[in-house]
Amino acid sequence: MTRLAQTAGLTDVQQEILDTVRDFVDREIIPQAQRLEHADEYPQEIVDRMREMGLFGLTIPEEYGGLGESLLTYALVVEEISRGWMSVSGIVNTHFIVAYMLMRHGTEAQKRHYLPRMATGEVRGAFSMSEPGCGSDVSAIKTRAVRDGDGYVIDGQKMWLTNGGSATLVAVLVKTDEGADSVYRNMTTFLVEKPQGFGEVAPGLTVPGKIEKMGYKGVDTTELLFDGYRVPATAVLGEAPGRGFYQMMDGVEVGRVNVAARGCGVALRAFELGVRYAQQRETFGKPIAEHQAVLFRLADMATKVEAAHQMMVMAARKKDSGERNDLEAGMAKYLASEYCRDVVEESFRIHGGYGFSKEYEIERLYREAPMLLIGEGTADIQRMIIGRRVLEDYRLRA
Repeated sequence: MTRLAQTAGLTDVQQEILDTVRDFVDREIIPQAQRLEHADEYPQEIVDRMREMGLFGLTIPEEYGGLGESLLTYALVVEEISRGWMSVSGIVNTHFIVAYMLMRHGTEAQKRHYLPRMATGEVRGAFSMSEPGCGSDVSAIKTRAVRDGDGYVIDGQKMWLTNGGSATLVAVLVKTDEGADSVYRNMTTFLVEKPQGFGEVAPGLTVPGKIEKMGYKGVDTTELLFDGYRVPATAVLGEAPGRGFYQMMDGVEVGRVNVAARGCGVALRAFELGVRYAQQRETFGKPIAEHQAVLFRLADMATKVEAAHQMMVMAARKKDSGERNDLEAGMAKYLASEYCRDVVEESFRIHGGYGFSKEYEIERLYREAPMLLIGEGTADIQRMIIGRRVLEDYRLRA
C-alpha cells in the first residue's frame, strides 16, 4: 500500500469495498482504458461488472435494495475508478445524483418505483440542468413545462447531458409558472423516463447524438430536445412544483464532492505514471528522478495529490454528518481540479516527448483533466461560492 491518498478511520466494510474496487480497476479498467478511449467506445463490459458488484446501488438504502453506504465511501470509490479511467466514473456519477435527489426529495411512491431498479443498474440515471445559452447562469434556462390537463407539456433544449443516450431516467430542470416572485421558485424538476438510444426516442423527445469531445470519451454526452413532450403530474420530483432549483442545487453539492474525487483519482494516476517513468528513464548516466529538477516536480506533485485527497475527504464527511457543506464542497472541487491539472501537466513534462504520444497513458490524462475545471460549476463559480461563504463567517460586526 502506498503512503499517498490514504483515509484514516474507515470501517472494515469500507476498506473491503475500496480494496475490491481497486483490484477491479487494476485488472479490468486500466488494461482496457487506452483502447476504449481512443475508439470513443462505450465500456459495456466494465459497466456490466459494476452492476454485478452493486456499485450502482452503493449509496441507495438497503430497504430499497442498495448497499446503504455513505457519501465518503462513494467518493473514495469514484477516486479509485477515476484513477483507472475518468469516463467510467462519469457513468455512475449522474446516476448517483439522481438517486440522491430521489432519496432526499422524492415521494415514497417515487422511491419505491425507481430506487430498487436503480440499485441494480436496470434503471440508469442522468442529470440535466444546463442549456446552450445559460452556462453557469441557471436562472437563464428557457426550457419550459406548461400545465395541460392532468399533466405537463415540455418544450426546449437541454445541453451537456452526461449519459444522455444510455440513461433511462433523466432528472430535468425546467421553468414552470407557479406565480412566485422569484425565478428560482418557478423551476421544477421532472423525472423523465425514456428508452436508451439516439434519435427520437419517444414522441416529442429527441437525443440527437453524441457531442464530440477532446477528452472524457467513451461516456456519451448529448443534447436533449423537447418538442411538445407530455409527462404526467406524477413525474414532478416530490410532486410539488416550484422546488426544482433547490433540489438541483442539493444534487450539485454532492456532485462537487464527486468531481473533487475524480480530480484526486486522475492526479494520483498521473503521479504514479510520472514517478515510475522518472525512475526508469535515464539521462546523463542516471535515472531522471535523481536530477533535482525532476525530484522537485515529484515533490510538488505528491504534495498536491495528498492535499486534494484530504480536502475531498473532509467535504464528504461534512455532508455525511448532516451539516451544510457548500463551502467545503466548493473548496474541494476547486482545489482538486486545479491541482489535478497541475499534477497531470508535471507528469506530462516528466515524460518529455513520449508524453505527446498516444501510446502513453499520460496523453489521455492530459486531455481529460481540463473537463474537471468546468464540470459541476467552473473554478470561478467555486471561488464565488467560497468567497461569499467566507464573508458570512467573517463579516465585520458594527
